[in-house]
Parts: sequence; C-alpha cells; structure tokens
Amino acid sequence: MGKSSKGRKASVVEGDVAVVGPREPCPCGSGRRYKACHGRAAARAETALITRPFEGLPGECDLVALSVLVPAATTTFTLKDAEADPVLAATLLPMAWPALHRADGKLMVGLQVTGGSGDPSRDIAAALLDARDLPAGTPALNVGRPGPGPRLQDLLDTTVQLEIEVHAGFDYWLDGAITDAGEDVTAALGRVNEEVVPTARLASVEAAYWCRIGTKEHLRWVLPETEDALLDAFARLAADDQLGLGPGTKYIGCFRSHGLLAAVWDLAPGDEADDIEESASAFRERLDIALADDSPLSQEARRLRTGIISRQVTLR
Repeated sequence: MGKSSKGRKASVVEGDVAVVGPREPCPCGSGRRYKACHGRAAARAETALITRPFEGLPGECDLVALSVLVPAATTTFTLKDAEADPVLAATLLPMAWPALHRADGKLMVGLQVTGGSGDPSRDIAAALLDARDLPAGTPALNVGRPGPGPRLQDLLDTTVQLEIEVHAGFDYWLDGAITDAGEDVTAALGRVNEEVVPTARLASVEAAYWCRIGTKEHLRWVLPETEDALLDAFARLAADDQLGLGPGTKYIGCFRSHGLLAAVWDLAPGDEADDIEESASAFRERLDIALADDSPLSQEARRLRTGIISRQVTLR
C-alpha cells in the first residue's frame, strides 16, 4: 500500500520556490512555515563561509593583512565603472562605520567591519554600494546580512594593482571625510591613535608587516601558497635550521585567516623594518626552493611539521 500524501514532502526544485515571509506557509506546499522549510536552506546559503573571500583580487595577501592584522592603513580601489571615482579602502573608519560617503563626494569603505554573510568580500561590496547612494557626509551603518549580491570581484578592476599606505594613526579620517568631525569622532580619533601599534610594510617582499608590540618586534607575513604546501616547506626549512630570519629571530607560529596563512617571527630586540628587508628577501628565496621540492619529507621534517601545526591560530 502506498504512503498517504499527508506529511509527504513536496518535490520542488529549490530555485522555483518563491521567497516569502519567515512565518508564512512555504510556497512548496509542505505545510510548514517558510523559515522551517525552504527558508532554512536560503538562510544557510546567506551565511555560508567563503574560505578565501579575496581570492582573484589584486593584492589578496595585503587585503587579508589589512582585514585582520594591520591597525591603520589605506589603499585605493579602482572600480570597473570607468566613470566612477576611486574608493579609499581603509582598515578602520570612524565609529567602525562600514563605509562613508564623504563630504567631498568621495567614498570610503572599511575592511575590518564584521558582517553577517560569511563572505567579507560581499559585505564590503554591500557597504560600498550603500554609501554610494547616501547623501555626501553620511556614513553607511548597515552591517547586517546583505543577502545575495555583488562581491568586490564584481565591482573592482582587477587589472589595477593595489598600493598600500601604512599610517601612524587615523588622521586620514578627517581628510575630506566629513564637514564637521563632531565631538564623538574627535574623541574616538584621540583614543584609537593612542592605541595604534607601530607598523611598517616591507618593500622587499609582498604582504609582510613589521610591528612593535610593547617592547618586542615582530614580522607578520601573509603568504599566498596553500596551507599544505607551506607547512611542508616550513618543515623542510626547520629541519635544516633555516626557518628563522637571521640571528636573534625566531619563528613562533601562524595565523590562519581568510584561507591564507600569516607566518609570525619574533625579531631581534630593536630590529626596525629596514633591518630585516634583506633577511626577508633571502627567506623568500629559501621558501621558494623548499616549495619546489616534491620529495617525501624526512622523519625529522615530519616531526617538526606536527609542531608547526600545533602553533597555528585561526582568526576570523
């Protein structure tokens, strides 16, 4: 005997189901509310984590660094729309605004604003488009889930390379940003400027940032290679005692963020960014050689690889 149709799930193609209110009956005919039926899949899709949100964009590694590691820096986004003005992308905007339509008509967008979509590229693009439609001198305040829509990969001219400028503070906030800074923004500027970690971008290699935290100097370097390839290469270098950046330096671990690894070294006391340019360039050469080695890891390298993995931390 065939099953009763009662309670049987309707056979519906996902794309054919209309979007309705969460408490309304699902259009598929299941008898359940939309949020408990096809709305559930739509919500999951809206918040699905994109492993490498900046993949395909110029300066992917620098964008990761500016999103999670660098306190105060800016770069310029060139849009595909030839008639649109460039957009100033900054690590952080006043009051953690997602974006700002400045008083001078220019657009600014923040890179360290957490959205709800699981895709920072889509969140940043949504904030940028929101700000574009606002009156001059107005911030975009919506950091909720933007839903389906364009990503930075859809908006930016990916043939234009990024130029990164690291700042000692956030005084760039006031450069044409708003007509009257107001007490809130002025007070916030004073507070955050006092907390900025001294940072400099190395010139000899890509996406490597020197910083001083307290009395210690570090290098934090976002690398473009896949995680497995880097871990193998780091293990080979460690087995040959070549994982450091020179006398007095020590590899201490990796951050994992936006699908890439950012390796971190303790530097010799007092080392400035200029002091490690040559050693960073030499390390990049050693790393390239290790990455090209496809022979099996030695027993010692395998042991060291396990230790390197244990010192990884994931940042969102």
